[in-house]
Amino acid sequence: MDPSKEIRFNRLASEISPYLLQHSRNPVDWYPWGEDALRKAKDLDRPIFLSIGYSSCHWCHVMERESFENEDIARILNANFISIKVDREERPDLDGIYMAAVQVLTGTGGWPLSVFLTPDLRPFWGGTYFPPESRHGLPGFGDVLLHLASAYRAQRDKVEGAAAELTRYLVESAVSGPAGELPGHEAMEASVLHDEASFDEEHGGFGPAPKFPRPIEISKLLWYHHRTGKAEALRICEKTLEAMALGGLYDQIGGGFHRYSTDASWQVPHFEKMLYDNALLARTYLETFQVTGKDFYREVAIGVIEHVLREMTSPDGGFYSATDADSEEEEGKFFVWRPEEVEAVLGKADGRVICEWFNITPAGNFEGATSIPHITRSPEAVARAFQLAPSRFSEIVRSAKEGLYRTREKRTKPFRDEKILTSWNALMVSALARAAQVLEESRYLEAAEKAAALLWSGEGRLHRLHKDGVSKGEGYLDDHAFLAEALIDLYEATFRVEYLVRARKLADELLDLFWSREGEGLFFTSEHHGSLICRRKDILDNATPSGTGVAALSLLRLERLTGCGLYRERALQVLRSMKGALERYSMALGSTLMALEFCLKPPLEVAIVGDLESAAGRALLRTVRRAFVPRKVVAGAAFPVDPELSRTVPLLDGKAPLDGNVAAFVCKDCTCAAPVTDAAALEALLQRELKSK
Repeated sequence: MDPSKEIRFNRLASEISPYLLQHSRNPVDWYPWGEDALRKAKDLDRPIFLSIGYSSCHWCHVMERESFENEDIARILNANFISIKVDREERPDLDGIYMAAVQVLTGTGGWPLSVFLTPDLRPFWGGTYFPPESRHGLPGFGDVLLHLASAYRAQRDKVEGAAAELTRYLVESAVSGPAGELPGHEAMEASVLHDEASFDEEHGGFGPAPKFPRPIEISKLLWYHHRTGKAEALRICEKTLEAMALGGLYDQIGGGFHRYSTDASWQVPHFEKMLYDNALLARTYLETFQVTGKDFYREVAIGVIEHVLREMTSPDGGFYSATDADSEEEEGKFFVWRPEEVEAVLGKADGRVICEWFNITPAGNFEGATSIPHITRSPEAVARAFQLAPSRFSEIVRSAKEGLYRTREKRTKPFRDEKILTSWNALMVSALARAAQVLEESRYLEAAEKAAALLWSGEGRLHRLHKDGVSKGEGYLDDHAFLAEALIDLYEATFRVEYLVRARKLADELLDLFWSREGEGLFFTSEHHGSLICRRKDILDNATPSGTGVAALSLLRLERLTGCGLYRERALQVLRSMKGALERYSMALGSTLMALEFCLKPPLEVAIVGDLESAAGRALLRTVRRAFVPRKVVAGAAFPVDPELSRTVPLLDGKAPLDGNVAAFVCKDCTCAAPVTDAAALEALLQRELKSK
């Protein structure tokens, strides 16, 4: 073999992150983040070029093709910088710190994140995507590199001054203010007012394009509607969820949601699919089904879950992270259609019906006169237009989706990031555990339990990342908080006490690793996460809920189930430390507001004891699980209740069947109503207790 033709690999070739492996053949002398790179920067006194992205990031791929595969740019980097490549999903702590720095420098952020650091890790300059040469008002990346390399050598004082000032800001902004009084319901009211003001009356959703799904906001509004009964909150939720599910944001052929919509009407998405979006949206549509009883929301939730089980599940039961927007280097190519392609699969008659239903037209609504399937007319209207009975129209749609899906599977698929992240998987475990309860679907529970077993056995430290049998990285706050929530959900779905025991172990570890010794909340990182210029607090919801908000709610639920007062004490400290943030950023703290709602008004505590597999037992469970009662905990056991179980779950202590019949006990503030044995009586009791002060 000609040596010049040999494939060259850099240091990233030994990593397990798909994103890092994508860069392992670049001519750039990449390092993964670690002691080798940091020591080299100090030994050579070179600035660090830190590049952060993720495998399904479109512009990350563009910058790689244009710059990191460019031999000339690689030579500049290799001669003047220590280049470090980071997967933001593997190291969210680094991403959070240096994204904040770039946002201060430029007023914006995004990926790929391009940051320049001193050897002691202080940022002094940065941005996001840079083209290889100057265009569209952006400086060329080669020019940027040469300018910064020169400045580091010739204007070191200015570089050090910029680094010191920016680092001081990052450190100061990472510190919480002093804890105040526990916020009241006014915090939720302020957040809802903001949602109402930014609501798009025409298209649903919040604010202008680009539009993100924001399932945390929807869930928060459902909690608010549940407490207040105000119809406006539910209207906003329904209009938004319906518009998203009928638009191109939802994959009408294969199920699941894309990342976000580039337009205001949800027609044209950015086509990547993320596990966390689909986990959270499955929960939100399921909650809305509970509130409204409308099958539309149930069917969307099922479509999302089935997509994840079919296309995003590993053989060992974990859930993959994401799929790309691109295939064959074209964004969206896998997902779009032309009328002639549809008719070739379905035949002319059915093809015309489906093109009308999904708005697949000769002109198209996407690049190259292709169409993104989306729905703008009711099934009744389309059926009438073709003189079809409703049942026949439904059959055509069902059969067509199966046929188009099979045909689409023969196309070149977008790249799939097959790393398994604990926090994102935990969100999916929660969605499945809740769906198993509401929909009474055993497959969902089996999938949730299998994934939970892969993530953590209850022994040893929790890892961040799993891939190909390898577990890597210390878990962050969100890994611990989201998995604790998932384990509580699994307990309520199965009443297997080992899930509650594991949730307690995880909560104890969370408090040990992340609790601020000053009592001012939770850090995102533990002291085991290596060289960082600061420890930040994770308080704002982003695409995923904040670890702080989920931790607070999980601690409150655990206290009600286990009787451990420390959990409530710590949750209250967290919420008090958030008082100032809630006054300033209530629109970005939905997960914290839900924890606050749980705390401010006593939740219901439901215990069901007796033969849970009997028809009467299943009816009682169905009644509790089908209703949307967000402020509740549920425990269950056969009779007689084992004394050890009663000590673990005090809510079960002293509970027994009534006249030999399985019985439900509804309690609040340590006071229980008389037990009931039939579903209608339990439903009436739940409604009465919820409306009481």
